[in-house]
Amino acid sequence: MAALLIKNFLRTKGFIFGLLILFLSGLTSLYIGKHFLEKNHEIVKKTAHFQQENIDRYVQNTKEMGSLLYYIRFGLSNQASNLAGLSIGQRDINPAVMSVTIRNLQEQKYNTDLMNPMYQLIGNLDFSFVLLYLFPLIIIAFGFNLVSEEKEEGTWSLVLSQAISPLKMLLIKMGIRYVSVLAVLLLLFFIAKLYLQISFDVAFIAYIVNSLLYVSFWFCAVWLVVSFHKNSSQNALILLTSWVLLTIVIPASVNAAIVHLYPAPEAFSTVLESRDGYHTKWDKPKEPTIQKFYQRYPQFAQFKHPDEADYSTLWYYAMQQAGDDEAATQANALKEKLRKRDALSTTIGLVIPTIHTQLMLNSLSLSDMRNYLNFNEKLQEFHERKKLYFFPKMFSNVPILQENWKIFPLEYFQDKADVQWLRAILPLLIISMLCVLWAQKNFIKNNTLNRHL
Repeated sequence: MAALLIKNFLRTKGFIFGLLILFLSGLTSLYIGKHFLEKNHEIVKKTAHFQQENIDRYVQNTKEMGSLLYYIRFGLSNQASNLAGLSIGQRDINPAVMSVTIRNLQEQKYNTDLMNPMYQLIGNLDFSFVLLYLFPLIIIAFGFNLVSEEKEEGTWSLVLSQAISPLKMLLIKMGIRYVSVLAVLLLLFFIAKLYLQISFDVAFIAYIVNSLLYVSFWFCAVWLVVSFHKNSSQNALILLTSWVLLTIVIPASVNAAIVHLYPAPEAFSTVLESRDGYHTKWDKPKEPTIQKFYQRYPQFAQFKHPDEADYSTLWYYAMQQAGDDEAATQANALKEKLRKRDALSTTIGLVIPTIHTQLMLNSLSLSDMRNYLNFNEKLQEFHERKKLYFFPKMFSNVPILQENWKIFPLEYFQDKADVQWLRAILPLLIISMLCVLWAQKNFIKNNTLNRHL
C-alpha cells in the first residue's frame, strides 16, 4: 500500500511542480541573502577605508585639536551573522555602520526617521519569507483534499473495503507529503550552509529546528481541517483563510496595536532636546554649563574656561555634552518603549505560530530589535570611550601631529544569539500537538472510520 501511494504521489505532476516551486523559490531567496551579505560587507569595507582617508585629510588641513575632532568620525560596525542571509529582518533598514563624532551623540543617533516593523509582511524575498509564506501554501495545496478527493471521485467505499485501516492509509498519504516537503527544506539548508558559509553552530541548529517545527505545524493544521470531513472547496477555503489570518492579518494587526500602545515620539523629541540642549547655550552664561560638565566629569575640573572669553574648546564640548544630558530622559524612554514592544511581540508570538517563528528566526540571525538595541548600547559605550580619550588632549591643546591617528580603525560589534530552547520550540510543539489531538478526536468520532480503528 505504501509503495503504491508513493508511486501515485510521484506520478502526480502537480505535487512535483509544487516541490519544484519551493526549491526554486528557496534558491532565489539564498541568492538574495548572499547579495545582501556581500553588500553589507562592502559597506563595512568602504567605511573602514574612507574613515582612515577622512582622518588623514583633516589631520593635514587642521591646526587645532578641538577643531579637528569637530569633523572626524569614528565608526562602529554591527557585524552581521551569515544567518542574516536567511533572515534579513530589520538589517535592511538599520545601518550596518554608525560613524559618529565626539560631539553630542543623541542627535547623531536619531536624526533620521525611526522605523520599527516587528514583522516582515512584504519585503525582501529572503529565506524566512519563503518559509513563512510559500511553504504553507504548498502544504495546503498538497493536503486540503486528502479525504475529500477520495469521496468526490467515488473511491472512498473502495478504501473502506481494504484490509488496511483508512486512517492508516491517510496517515501514509500525509506522511509522504510531509517527508517530501521536509526533504526540500533540508536540501535548501544544506545548500545554504555551503553557499552562505554558515557555521554549523547552535544558532544554525536552532534555526533548522524552528523551521522544521513551523512546517510541521502547518501539516498538523491541514490534518486537523481534513479531519472534519468537509468537501474540498470548504477545506481549501478554511485553510486559505487561516493562511491569510496567520501570515498577514494577525501580524499586521498586532504590529499596529503594539505601535499604538507604545508610540515612540521620543525619537523626534530626543533630537529636539539634544539640539536645544546646546543651541540655547550660546546666549547664556557659560559658567553654569561648565559646572554641569565638571559634575559629570570631575576628572577634567583642572581645565578652565578663560575669564570673559566668548569661546573655548572646553565650553564648546561642555555645551555639546549638555545636549546629550538634557535629551537623556527622552532617549531612555525611547529605549524602554522599544524594549517593551519587543517583549510584548514575543509574548503574543507564543500563541501565534507565524509571529513566533518570524521573531525567533530574526533573533537567531541577529537581525531583530534586540540586536539593534544592543548595538545602540555598544555605540553609547564606544562614543564615551572616544570622549574620555580625546577630552584632555583637546582641553590642553595637544599638537595634532603628536597623536598617532593610525590607531583609530573602524571598530566592530559582534552580538551573540541567545538560544533558549524551551521558548523556541515549546509554542510550536504545543500548538501542533493540540491540532493532532483534536484531529484524532474527530477521526474517532467519525462513524465511517470507527469500524476500522
